[in-house]
Order: sequence, then structure tokens, then C-alpha cells
Amino acid sequence: MKNFLKKFREDSFRQELWEREAKIIVAVSGGPDSACLLDVFCELRKKYALELIIAHVNYNLRGKDSAGDEKFVLKLAEKYGLEAEILRPKIKSKKNLENNLRDIRYAFLEKIRYERDFHWIAVGHNLDDQAETFLQRLIRGAGMRGLCGMQFKNGKIIRPLLGFLRCEISEYLKLRKLKYRTDKTNQENIFLRNRIRHQLLPYLEKNFNPRFRETLFQTAVSLGEDYALIENWSQEFFQKNRDLSVKKILSLPKALQKRIILKFLREISGQLKNVESAHLEEILKIFKSRKNKNQNIHFQGLKIERKGDKVTIVKKMAEECEFSQN
Repeated sequence: MKNFLKKFREDSFRQELWEREAKIIVAVSGGPDSACLLDVFCELRKKYALELIIAHVNYNLRGKDSAGDEKFVLKLAEKYGLEAEILRPKIKSKKNLENNLRDIRYAFLEKIRYERDFHWIAVGHNLDDQAETFLQRLIRGAGMRGLCGMQFKNGKIIRPLLGFLRCEISEYLKLRKLKYRTDKTNQENIFLRNRIRHQLLPYLEKNFNPRFRETLFQTAVSLGEDYALIENWSQEFFQKNRDLSVKKILSLPKALQKRIILKFLREISGQLKNVESAHLEEILKIFKSRKNKNQNIHFQGLKIERKGDKVTIVKKMAEECEFSQN
């Protein structure tokens, strides 16, 4: 257990996740990862003068099991002498359910953080989660940004367990004789993530690389470092050049061209959820075109127009437009 706590502290301080006297919201589902995360923070609470609060979301999608999770989390709060904030949202639609639940959860956590004036929101993602996320996005198709996976710190969200294997967390729970809840749906192979967890990863480790999870984790870390460099370069260009010059854009490496165009699109539209690689390639075509006439693209409520060396992006009145090029 001492080695676990030592690694937890070392990872936290190396990644600058939290500091002495930090005020931390611990997101607790009741599962093994969040049960471990909560216990570790409570072990360190006195030494580092931490102020902690528990947050739990009961989506009520699993009937008695959801109610049991909430009851268990409240017992944990009582055990550790902590306050617990509970959200019971009404789920109106199951369309795009996973993303919607995530949005609800993080909006709730940020609301608590803002209203309570807390510093950080701690969630229990681990190294196995990172490996599964990497493979899931690779299978579905993702660029560098997607394959970077989860970061130790993303804004106010911190992931102190991201460097720990799931088996290490299980061993900690066993040594500490800690109870936790089990989500039965994690065993169902109808979900892609579960098939990756129970079928693909074990097969790759057995037949190709016994440390494949750690390999994927390090790959995601390396990609994250490379992505951060590209992002910093594109941000510098964006801040210095408020107009899109064809000559300047085409003088840059293609990776930077795309990142800069994305920044201008976000600046105008306010979001990038529906922008795909194919869309960026179409936009780049008007930068590369040698036609003398003015050219424009209508894309999701935006008008992208080239006149000579200058490309402008403006918002149209219609909220949604088909992707078309003239």
C-alpha cells in the first residue's frame, strides 16, 4: 500500500495535479476506481490539508442497481466524514446516450466546483481506460487529437490514477479490504469498449505484446506531447494573424494548416463537433486552387470565401446548411 501511495503522490506532483491545501471534488460512482481514488485522497487529507467533497450522479438507468450505487456512495461519505452532492437527472432521450451522460456528469461537477470555489475535480480513469479509449478511437477513426486520449490534467479535471493499471487498483482495494460496487453492464460484450476490454486486449497481450496496455499508454502520452507542440504553434499563428492569408497558410506544414483553419472555424461557429477531416480537405482546396474567380463554401451555417489571397469565414443566417462548393 505504501508503494501505491508513493506512486500516487509522485504522479500527482510530477503532473502538477493538486497542491497542499487544495480543495478537491472527488467524483464517486461507487465502482472500484472511484472507491480507490476516494480512499487515497482521504489517506492524504490530513498530511496535505486537503478539503474534499464527494459528487455522485444517479442516472437511474439500472433500476435497483442505480439506487444501490447512490446508497453505497452516501455510506462512503458517512464513513469518511465528507459531504456528498447527488444529482438525479431525468434522461429524456437515449440517443447518443454515452456522450449525453458524460456531458451531464461534467456539467454537474463543474457547477459544484464553481459554486463551492473548489480547485479541482478528480475522476478515477486508469491506464486500462486509456488503452481501451485509444483502441476504441483507432477502430472508429481518429486523428492525433483523438488518439492522445485522456490527459492527467485537462482544465480543472485531474486524473491521478491514470498511470495505474486496473490490477494495481484491485490489489490496493484488496489490501485495504475496501468494498465497491460492480456495474454488471461492464461485462456485456454488446458494447465496443467491453469487447475491447474482454476480447481484443487480452488477445493482443497473449499473442503479440504482454505489456500492450502500457505500450498504448506511452503511445498516447507521446502523441499528446506532439499534439501540444502543434497546438502551441497554431495558437501563436492565430494570435498574430487575425486574417487567413492563402500565401501564409500554404507556406506551413499541412498539420498546422488544418489546426489553424480549425481555430478560425471555432472562433466563428463556437464549436467543432461536426467538423471532420474530409471537410478540412475541401476547405483546403480553395486555398490551393489556381482559379481566378472568387470561390466559396457553405458549411453548417458558415460561409467560407476566397478573394485573391484572403479567405474569410462568416456566419450565415441559416443555422444548418449542406456542405457545398461554388
